[in-house]
Amino acid sequence: MLALEMYRSVSRTLTGKAIGGRMPGVLSGFAAPLRLVTLPEPKVDRPGWARLRTRLSGICGSDLGALSGRTSLYFSAVVSLPFVPGHEVVAELLEDCADLPKGTRVVVDPILTCAARGVEPCESCATGATNLCSRITVGHLAPGLQTGFCKDTGGGWGQQLAAHRSQLHPVPEGFSDEQAILIEPVACAVHTALRAGIRPGDRVLVSGAGSVGLFATLALRELTEAGEIIVVAKHQQQKELAREFGATEVVAPSEVLRRVRRSTGAFQLEPQFSSPYLLGGVDVAVDAVGSKQSLETSLQATRAGGRVVLSGMPAPADLSAAWFRELEVVGTYASAQSDEAFTRAIELVATDAVQQLAKTVASYPLHRWREALDHAHSAGRLGTVKVAFDPRSSS
Repeated sequence: MLALEMYRSVSRTLTGKAIGGRMPGVLSGFAAPLRLVTLPEPKVDRPGWARLRTRLSGICGSDLGALSGRTSLYFSAVVSLPFVPGHEVVAELLEDCADLPKGTRVVVDPILTCAARGVEPCESCATGATNLCSRITVGHLAPGLQTGFCKDTGGGWGQQLAAHRSQLHPVPEGFSDEQAILIEPVACAVHTALRAGIRPGDRVLVSGAGSVGLFATLALRELTEAGEIIVVAKHQQQKELAREFGATEVVAPSEVLRRVRRSTGAFQLEPQFSSPYLLGGVDVAVDAVGSKQSLETSLQATRAGGRVVLSGMPAPADLSAAWFRELEVVGTYASAQSDEAFTRAIELVATDAVQQLAKTVASYPLHRWREALDHAHSAGRLGTVKVAFDPRSSS
């Protein structure tokens, strides 16, 4: 089968880390530790596992971070190279899998939990907090925090992969593949909204209006009693979508503190040789980008004792505000079965706004991977929310 494979290359990783942020094009050219290869079809020799044929697989910010070398070395212990990326997956079963018959169209919850690894449930898995599984490096699978980061399962950037029944959610009839590819990232947004601990009437800032920020805005509006939701967006289509998804107001990055100060009556301070910040601010901020600038903006705009939610994989940043203002910094990773995140995500993806968004999903065959990655790196500027691979396509 054809697949895109990420492999270990110290020189390419260092090149991406050094210049990938300034020259994203190198990450789809000579510096990308990615290659189009022919691999054996995945083997399935344990109960509860099945082979899947990929229909669509999204390109996520974490995928781009791994290819660019921006991902922290913290994660090197929970992946196994070489692996086929792709954790946002719509596929069809190539054989029966427990109660699901061959041919069923499914989306994949990518977390490789105790159930998938064939070990006794850890404390987190036993309570449904499957995203916090403590056994993602043991069992009969190689280390891998998710499908798409494990050499034994394959990933969606290949024509086939293997998955466990606990990971599979049937796609409702009437959903297009383009709708279905949005279910997993929306499920992550559901977890973000619930983890944010919003109280009735809380003012919320969402820093970033890519797919993570837009879906977080949607989930916050639909699943919580948030009051004002201010979204930070760079590009015109992002601004329009943020309003459709529930933003009260949309502001440019340069306007954030001024807008929050006006809304909350906060005081703005101007430290020497550093960025301004507020005394006062929003109750909750969601960093939906993970960049240094976005995280620091979230910290600087949150009132003392407020909460900052890390929804994007965070870059190193100045945490002085978290200490000085006693902020509660909360991580939110993937989705949890205890949240019924996929069930709720399917309901959100069925809304008119997301159905219309699904029509803009851009898909590419595997052999056009360089073009696809270029598109994904420039998605916001180009007005695209999701770029995906279609391994069935040849053109």
